[in-house]
Amino acid sequence: MPDLPTITPDRIADLLERVPRSSFVDGGFLGGTPSLDVIDPATGLPLLEVVDADAATVGRRALDAAVAAQDAWAATLPRGRSEILRRAYELCHERADDLALAMTLEMGKPLAEAYGEVTYGAEFLRWFSEQAVRQPGGFRQAPSADQAILTVARPVGPVLAITPWNFPLSMGTRKIGPALAAGCTVVLKPAQATPLTSLLLMRILADAGVPAGVVNCVVTSDARGLSETLLADPRLRKVSFTGSTPVGRGLLAQASEHVLRTSMELGGNAPFLVLPSADVTTAVEAAMPAKFRNNGEACTAANRFYVHASVAAEFTAALVERAAALQVGPGIDPATTLGPLLDEAGLAKVEELVADAVERGARVLVGGRRPTAEELPDGCAGGMYYLPTVLADVPTDARVTREEIFGPVAPIIVMDDVDEMVRAANDTEFGLMSYVIGEDLGAVTAAARRIESGMVAVNLGVASDAAAPFGGVKESGLGREGSHEGMAEYLEMTYVRLPL
Repeated sequence: MPDLPTITPDRIADLLERVPRSSFVDGGFLGGTPSLDVIDPATGLPLLEVVDADAATVGRRALDAAVAAQDAWAATLPRGRSEILRRAYELCHERADDLALAMTLEMGKPLAEAYGEVTYGAEFLRWFSEQAVRQPGGFRQAPSADQAILTVARPVGPVLAITPWNFPLSMGTRKIGPALAAGCTVVLKPAQATPLTSLLLMRILADAGVPAGVVNCVVTSDARGLSETLLADPRLRKVSFTGSTPVGRGLLAQASEHVLRTSMELGGNAPFLVLPSADVTTAVEAAMPAKFRNNGEACTAANRFYVHASVAAEFTAALVERAAALQVGPGIDPATTLGPLLDEAGLAKVEELVADAVERGARVLVGGRRPTAEELPDGCAGGMYYLPTVLADVPTDARVTREEIFGPVAPIIVMDDVDEMVRAANDTEFGLMSYVIGEDLGAVTAAARRIESGMVAVNLGVASDAAAPFGGVKESGLGREGSHEGMAEYLEMTYVRLPL
């Protein structure tokens, strides 16, 4: 990661002057009158306005463009698609300063983490540029006839990709990369709160050589109107969504009308198990990014800490010390290690969850409140800040153990038995991410195999990788993103019978 640049008001003004402000359809930005505020969560003030597209009109126009471009893009040689994606990967790195600053400004993550997301997000473009020339398929003798079995991979067709606000770049590239590699065209719907990074990505893709209509981006406050319009159109053939489970359920119901292919990366409630054999230093080193990375606003964030009684006191004390040392402030300050939450609604939800836990008997060991104006830098009193928080004596029926926190709060539940810890970990409708910490390989493996989760990190606090399949079980979703499994989500297999 490069040394962090000094972010001046002039640097911010320059970026905001250059960033696109309207939907991108059929190879160009549509323009119009900006009316939708993009808010800086570090101050609570508007950064700029973007054009709020009419969901039905612009959505249909975007799908028209994607449908018109589909056949030609599918016919583009895999090497050609690969080279375009590789160029987009290179451009992401060349324009890392703009992408990182845009992410920090519109969603609040520390600048160092925003640069990390540029690296992570760009990697999906590079990974799938390599996968574009490795599509599946085969030719073999039929077992009982003088005939052959030919299998051919074909693109699913036009895709609606709906991305969340917490990782504005990588959630887009994680969907667009495999879609383009497979030969599918795309209509992207970025989150209303964070459109700027996606619009910068559209410019990168166009400059990399993606033909007009192959990728389109609709910026609108009417997410429901857009999804209803596009999912009702039989020309759309797939929807990929990252977001909450309730919204995912609704999209699945709509997708059933035309039997669309679906990929759903939904809510999480990740358990973090600290086993009796855990090295406490390792446990805390893993816990910090698992809990506080991205301001705690990640579907993979550790939501419940189940700690064995034999190591609980030492682990808790060390985690409190590390959490208290986090520097709260605006993400553009290089000293900041914990930025603001996205908005007032998210901040109020965190407050509610902590208050509920305390009412049920939990103790606040550090944090547990918003910082005062005096504890924040000048100009940040209206920002969406919450202090890094560790709770002890959290009862298992507290809301904080049942609901996704999406904030910098670590609830610790001490248990005497590993079997009890595993049962508690599985006592949820979610199953996206989990963490297991321990030095006894047999015990760690046994616990990891029993946890109902699509992903398990052992002695680590971060597991995401473009080369690994990302996704959950139970109500955390359907399908996988990343790796060759992610490519398969955008392909249909055709079986052809041939005489020999």
